[in-house]
Amino acid sequence: MTPTANWSYPTTIRFGAGRIAELADACRATGIAKPLLVTDKGLASLPITKGALDLMEKAGLGRGLFSDVDPNPNEKNLAAGIAAFKAGGHDGVIAFGGGSGLDLGKLVALMAGQTVSVWDLEDIGDWWTRADASAIAPIIAVPTTAGTGSEVGRAGVLTNSETGVKKIIFHPKVLPAIVICDPELTVGMPPAITAGTGMDAFAHCLEAYSSPHYHPMSQGIALEGMRLVKENLLKVFRDGSDLEARAHMMSAAMMGATAFQKGLGAVHAVSHPIGAVHHTHHGTTNALFLQPVLTFNRPAIEEKIDRLAAYLGIAGGFEGFYAFVGDLNAALGIPTSLAGLGVENPDLDRLTAEALKDPSVGGNPVAMTPENTRALLESVL
Repeated sequence: MTPTANWSYPTTIRFGAGRIAELADACRATGIAKPLLVTDKGLASLPITKGALDLMEKAGLGRGLFSDVDPNPNEKNLAAGIAAFKAGGHDGVIAFGGGSGLDLGKLVALMAGQTVSVWDLEDIGDWWTRADASAIAPIIAVPTTAGTGSEVGRAGVLTNSETGVKKIIFHPKVLPAIVICDPELTVGMPPAITAGTGMDAFAHCLEAYSSPHYHPMSQGIALEGMRLVKENLLKVFRDGSDLEARAHMMSAAMMGATAFQKGLGAVHAVSHPIGAVHHTHHGTTNALFLQPVLTFNRPAIEEKIDRLAAYLGIAGGFEGFYAFVGDLNAALGIPTSLAGLGVENPDLDRLTAEALKDPSVGGNPVAMTPENTRALLESVL
C-alpha cells in the first residue's frame, strides 16, 4: 500500500499519490494568487508539468511558467527567472522538478525583491541577514525526483558562470511553506536518473551519519533514510511504476536533506567542483565517490560504519558495507571512474583547490588537505 500522510516536519508536507491535485489549495493556503511555476528545460514539455499548469489555470491562478533552467543553474538563469517573475506580476513560486528546478525556483522567490547581490547571501556566517526577509515571496515545492531533498532545504546551489564555482545560497525563509510529495510524479523518471538521484539521497544520509558534529536527531534520520534506500532503490530502478517503493524513496530524499544539517563531507566537497566545471550529474558523481571516501575516512568512522552495517542487516562490518555500496553502484550502472562520467583530462590542481573551499569540507571526519584531496581525485581517474 502506498503511504499517505500530512507532516509538519521540517515544514508542511502533503505526502501521497495523487496529491498534486491539491496544488491550487496549497497556493490558497500560502496566500499565492498568481504563482510562477519554475522548472527545468527537460521537464517543461512533459505531461506532469502540463498537468500542474492545467490545475493552476482551472483554479484561476494563471499558467505562469519559467523553464530556462540549466542542469547546474547559474546566475544568468536566475536573472531571467526574476525578470519573468516581475514581468508577470507574480506573487509566489511553485518550484517544480529535480534539484535544478527546485533550487532555482527557491532562489527566484528569494531574490526577486532584494537589492543585494545573490553572491552576498552565500552560506557563510550570518550573511543571510543581509537579505530583506519581508521581501521573500512564498514558495511551494513539488519534487519530481527522489534525490536532492531540496524541497525541505533552506538553501539553493547556484553556479557562478564566470568562475565555474558552485555556491550555496542560504536563507531560513527559503524553506518552502508547503511541499507536495506525490510519488506518481516520479514514475516517468528514466532509470539512470532514478539511480543518480537515489544515490544522492544515500550520499546525503551517509555523509551526515559519518560527520563528527553533534546532532543525534539528524543521526537517527540518516540511519533510517539509508535503510529506505537499501530496500527500495533497486526496486524502482527495475520497475519505475512501483508506487510504494517510489514513495519510500521520496521520504529518503527528504530525510537526507534534513539529516545533512549535521554536515556533509568529502563526497560533496569533490562532487561540487566536478559538477560545476564538467557538468556531470550531481547524484551520479556522489555515488562514484562513496567507496573512495569510505576508504579515505575509514580511520575515523570504522566503528560507526560497523554499527550502520548491523542496523542495515549487512554482514561483515565496515568491509561488508563497503562491498554493499560497490555492489549497489554496479547494479545501478554507476561509472567507476571520472572518465566513465565523461570527464577527460581534468585539471586536478583546480578541482583540488575548489574542493578545499567547499563548505562541505568542515563536516568530513578526516581533515582534508591539498595532498590527500588530490590523491582522492587521482584514485578515480
